[in-house]
Amino acid sequence: MTYLPKKPRRRSQNKRLPRNKSNENKTMNVQTRHPYEGLLHKYTNAMKGWQYRWFILSPETGELHYFLSESEKNQRPRCSIYLAGAVIAPSDEDSNTFTVNSATGDMIKLRATDARARQEWVDKLRAVTEMYTRAIASSHPPLPPREHSGNSSRTPVVKLEVLDAFANCQEQLRKVEKHNLALAQSIENSDLHLDSDLLVLKAMAHTTLHTLSQCLNILYQ
Repeated sequence: MTYLPKKPRRRSQNKRLPRNKSNENKTMNVQTRHPYEGLLHKYTNAMKGWQYRWFILSPETGELHYFLSESEKNQRPRCSIYLAGAVIAPSDEDSNTFTVNSATGDMIKLRATDARARQEWVDKLRAVTEMYTRAIASSHPPLPPREHSGNSSRTPVVKLEVLDAFANCQEQLRKVEKHNLALAQSIENSDLHLDSDLLVLKAMAHTTLHTLSQCLNILYQ
């Protein structure tokens, strides 16, 4: 009897490839990398109040752009905020408002149409912010903390914690600004709106608030 040699078993072409974390991260960030745009209210100042603006979140550049209207979105943006190191903070004054506090000290106060829209914006902004903050941290690792006599046990403050602290300060200033606006309107609507003491009070309140805002911006930088 003649035995024929067995043919080598053909390996399946659909063999499973090893998992690649970089590929997984790319898959996870597919939605993050798509631009997100829409209409938001932007707070300008006590005089102009809230104004509609068209916003575009660009994950490719890590920036938030805004335009006067949707029809101008193909033109140069009125302002662009780089999101690396930024703090995106929902406001406690209502369920629609939130703030974007950049690492350079710029801050914009925004209001969505409803709570759900605010959450979508906050989630997407935070995702892009985290992506670029981690990229910078990985390419520029922080220097080791310096040792000081008598303070060797002191724990260095994390940058994000500092940014959160500044965001809380800015939130308090916005509350004060709201009360200051109410005070100014009450004085203007009063029969004594030309009273010298009330005019001085109005001017001092505005000047104090402006000075505190400038001081906070200096500390932020």
